[in-house]
Amino acid sequence: MISGAQQTAPPAVRDVAMLAVLIALFFGFMLGNRPLSVPDEGRYVEIAREMAGTGDYVTPRLNGVKYFEKPVLFYWLEAFAVRLFGLHEFALRLWPAAFALFGCLCVYAAGRRLFGRRTGLLSAVVLATSLLYYAFSRAIILDMPVSVMLTASLLSFLAGVREAPGPRRRLLFWSFYAFAALAVLTKGLIGILIPAMIIGAWIVLLGEWRLLKSMHLASGLTIFLLLAAPWHIVVSHVNPEFPRFYFIQEHFLRYLTRMHGRYHPVWYFIPILALGLFPWIAFLVQAVRHSFPATWKERHEHRDTIFLLLWAGLVFLFFSASGSKLPPYILPVFPPLALLVGRYFADAWESRDYPGIQAGYVLLGILAVLLGGAFLALPRIAPEDVVRTLGVFRYSIAATLVLGAALAWYLARSRSLRHAFMAVAALAGLLLVQINGAAARVDTKSVKPLVATIGHVVKPGDVVATYATYYQDLPVYMNRLVTIVDWTGELEFGTTVEDTRQWMMNSPEFWKRWQGQETIFLFTQRTNYDTLRNMPGVNIFPVAEDQRTIVLCNREVHP
Repeated sequence: MISGAQQTAPPAVRDVAMLAVLIALFFGFMLGNRPLSVPDEGRYVEIAREMAGTGDYVTPRLNGVKYFEKPVLFYWLEAFAVRLFGLHEFALRLWPAAFALFGCLCVYAAGRRLFGRRTGLLSAVVLATSLLYYAFSRAIILDMPVSVMLTASLLSFLAGVREAPGPRRRLLFWSFYAFAALAVLTKGLIGILIPAMIIGAWIVLLGEWRLLKSMHLASGLTIFLLLAAPWHIVVSHVNPEFPRFYFIQEHFLRYLTRMHGRYHPVWYFIPILALGLFPWIAFLVQAVRHSFPATWKERHEHRDTIFLLLWAGLVFLFFSASGSKLPPYILPVFPPLALLVGRYFADAWESRDYPGIQAGYVLLGILAVLLGGAFLALPRIAPEDVVRTLGVFRYSIAATLVLGAALAWYLARSRSLRHAFMAVAALAGLLLVQINGAAARVDTKSVKPLVATIGHVVKPGDVVATYATYYQDLPVYMNRLVTIVDWTGELEFGTTVEDTRQWMMNSPEFWKRWQGQETIFLFTQRTNYDTLRNMPGVNIFPVAEDQRTIVLCNREVHP
């Protein structure tokens, strides 16, 4: 079913330009207002920094150690940003923001093609203002890029199915294979597994077996292999240990076991989805019901929405069944859900009332009051330093939640659903900007302030080391490799396949070096200081500290 007359709709190019500017401003606002978050942002930037510095774009390395947990495409993009702009947080976060923007534009294009212009516009707004999607639009991690690649791949397939045979259909299917290959290069085999799972289930459910003959399988798989295979072949040739670690451990064992200590119960993603889709979660049940076929025989008339439902549902179940769970894993479910919610609002746009819509605004008000109350109650449930750091943000966020939801409910009751939707979108945008500002205050794990304190006294020939831990952003902000003492962590595999003893060492060897002629700056947790300063025959001089970390030196220096 097509919502609206597409023949009279303004050109898509104008819509894309408008959305691109507005969403880019939204995602770009305060993009560099905080240091790199640890561990993830520090890790991925450091790998890219080393690629840019060494010119080795085949073998990813973290602090000089081979690091094969993920493929290479995002590292290449970040290395390009490093070479072009340097190590500046705003520039380093441009790629995640750009991917998030592209994801919104893909949702607009698909929504317009499948259900009409209004659905495309509203769906893009829903996606851009969903809490979790916005949060990871400004995080240097792999989940946003791979989610957008999967989105572009699956939406290309869905648009291609609707297209008449010819060059345009072929191009859309080729895009499907190309984006799937780029998803593989971004985060591994899920780039092909997830599309295959969704499309396979859709074909079986609808009995559309004839599609297999019209998907341009031969040329499409050729494109896929030409994009996805070369790096995997080259890195395996250069590093014979790569295939087993990458394919067996980091794909199959990571999914099937609890080896990484990230196990959570099967329902873990339910609250993540509920909070992550806020404020639009209040309308999700109605949107799903609105899109569901009334009977089994009607499923062919709802083939597009069934595809979106399978997409969201199967990805959610797939990651819920995994032995390893983290919040960003379910990012790929947000684009199809945004399309379903956007279509629901588009169909209700001109109405004074619509099935389920008033209940949605009531639920939004309840959720807003609960979340606002949680912010006001932080002194009772959060550490004192967090409450003090948040300051006035506690009150402004709570007020935005309650007043925004109340305004949306009032408009839905007294004026029109169009005005109510705009109020919810405004509520979401203002809320997210405030949360972003508050996050910069609360996220204090970075060593950037300490590096700024000691940076001018550290000479090129000095050693920078960490003891019994590893600060993922330290080599980034020091712009050099660091010596790591009594810690291997995620670098353990790399230390077993090549000699890293020069900068990965144990305590006895390090303390011998501490007594030598070179100047050493040691970063460690403050809780280790009392033990270290009482070591016999070892001179230790504090240089700088914050609430978590202390910097020590084997010489007396004054920052």
